[in-house]
Amino acid sequence: MLMFILKRILAMAGVLLALTVALFTLQELSGVDPAKAYVGANASAAAVDSARERLGLDQSAIVRYFDYLGGLLHGDLQNSLRTRTPVADGLASAFPATLELALWTLGFALILGAFFAMLTVVRWKGAAVVRFVLLSGAAAPTFLLAMVGVLVFYGSLGLIPSGGRSSFSSGSSSPTGLLVLDALLAGRADVAGDAIWHLLLPAACAAISPAVAIGRVLVDGLRVNLGSDHARTARSAGMKESAVLVRHALRNSLGATLSMIGIQAGLLLGGLVVVEKITAWPGLGSYLEKSVNASDFPGIAGVALLLGITYVLLNTIVDVLQVVADRRLSLT
Repeated sequence: MLMFILKRILAMAGVLLALTVALFTLQELSGVDPAKAYVGANASAAAVDSARERLGLDQSAIVRYFDYLGGLLHGDLQNSLRTRTPVADGLASAFPATLELALWTLGFALILGAFFAMLTVVRWKGAAVVRFVLLSGAAAPTFLLAMVGVLVFYGSLGLIPSGGRSSFSSGSSSPTGLLVLDALLAGRADVAGDAIWHLLLPAACAAISPAVAIGRVLVDGLRVNLGSDHARTARSAGMKESAVLVRHALRNSLGATLSMIGIQAGLLLGGLVVVEKITAWPGLGSYLEKSVNASDFPGIAGVALLLGITYVLLNTIVDVLQVVADRRLSLT
């Protein structure tokens, strides 16, 4: 088990190292002059040269890459060419909003996926309608669902807020950045309820597609395990079908389902960037949009690196959880 975890950590480090090479190479090939972006398009040639020297851009690419890598190891993601402040500070300010939205989205996806799978397996009469609604939602692009949701539930019905995270200005000073959690810890049920109200639309829109993917894998696993020899033996011993489903089929179906959850959790972070833009969510999507508009490559690379680290870390955790659920996987 320990050796398996060490191998996964080494593999994670290798993937992240490759990601830094890719990001640095893209910055070199982008054609954007960081020195000119830093001082502005109307700056004199002397000012651009001075900025290039001050930023270390007059060094060779290899020297700059190792400087970049060394900075990353110390938490230095370079300074933003847009704000002139450390990229790490900007990401630290924006990431909690995205993290909170991602957690709620994943929670919705797990509930909907399990609901989708259970209704399908037990052959409930209304399962076909639920499947049709979820599959139709999953077929539509997430950004389209978010746009329609805003137009219908805010523009026409007035049931949800127009955007943002909270109607309370004091919510931005929460210690962890997770508004619902901080409000509950502070005993502010009104602030927590308001934050949840703001989360519902973007989280629900982003959850449908991963919910269907997770539900489909779970359905396949449940069907295989419900028809297995040990399930038939359990039935012949007098065990109820619901007990066979929960105690035998569900646990043996978790391996592939956990793997799909890890994949979807990593992918939804990228999808949330678009949803955040449509629902005016002040997270990484907003930070990335401003960085792209200003040709701020350190800011863009910082967001890409953060999303990449999160994706790789989630999949490593899922790999370990799969081994915990089935120790035979550690031998492969």
